Amino acid sequence: MALIRNPIPVKMICGITYAPDVSLDPVIQKLEKSFTPVEIRSSVFDFSSFTSYYEDEMGQGLSKLFVCFQGLYDPIFLAESKVKTNEIEDEWSCKSKRRVNLDPGYITAAKLVLATTKDFAHRIYIGRGIYGDVQYRFRQGRFDPSRWTYPDYQTDLAMTFFQQVRQLFIKQEKENDEVVRL
Repeated sequence: MALIRNPIPVKMICGITYAPDVSLDPVIQKLEKSFTPVEIRSSVFDFSSFTSYYEDEMGQGLSKLFVCFQGLYDPIFLAESKVKTNEIEDEWSCKSKRRVNLDPGYITAAKLVLATTKDFAHRIYIGRGIYGDVQYRFRQGRFDPSRWTYPDYQTDLAMTFFQQVRQLFIKQEKENDEVVRL
């Protein structure tokens, strides 16, 4: 019989997609109030070139970036983080249409997991109406996207950013940083 152990802590991340008329700083400030301060962020990039999926709801000319939050988190937070980010999305909604889309997730040395409200064959239910979706696994010295990994997560910008987050995770886990509990 294997021993049941506590899970290793994780590094929290969030993808932020936003409409041209949205000021990014207040969105990030709201995220920081709900979680911890942003530790690092990626460059902003043109999200519209990847998909038109959100155009009916959010309009054209969408931008996106990725952020990583300070500290390490208990992975049980993932469902709650998606509930909180959905509440933040509602604050920026106009006439029942989102102006901001937030995709929280976490990184360990082995993988990147995103939270989603949509079930599918490769997603695992984690509570509160939320599913966990493994986007990358770490193999042969780099993150390896899954067949279902979103196109914007397969870019060099994303892969480089998440590799930096992974390195932060490894360093902080070795230092036994205190785990944030929501």
